[in-house]
Amino acid sequence: MHPPRTTVARARSLRRRMTLPEVILWQAIRGQQQGARFRRQHPMGPFVLDFWCEDARLAVEVDGQTHDHPDQIRHDARRTEWLTAQGIRVWRVPARDVLTNLDGVLAALRDLTNPPPPGEGDRSA
Repeated sequence: MHPPRTTVARARSLRRRMTLPEVILWQAIRGQQQGARFRRQHPMGPFVLDFWCEDARLAVEVDGQTHDHPDQIRHDARRTEWLTAQGIRVWRVPARDVLTNLDGVLAALRDLTNPPPPGEGDRSA
């Protein structure tokens, strides 16, 4: 699925003007430091994902205060619905968590990108 050229251009522009929480998270996860490879401001269909992990089929969205606005909430819901229909998991992390609890965010990200081996964590056996 190739994104429209306008989406690719928007992604390039967004890479040059990332928010502080996005920059902090990118510095922490770039270069496979988390064990998983991420891309930043990655075009996907009509959308630009804040961070994308191909191996885990995971989109990570850093949500600031603008995501509390009703119009943005509706847009985010449509976006998540579209991504989910493409087989992509979406994890939304509040920007304040990146700023105040980066270690916790990174631990959660490790869990999302490195699932336990089969049988581990399965207490039914």
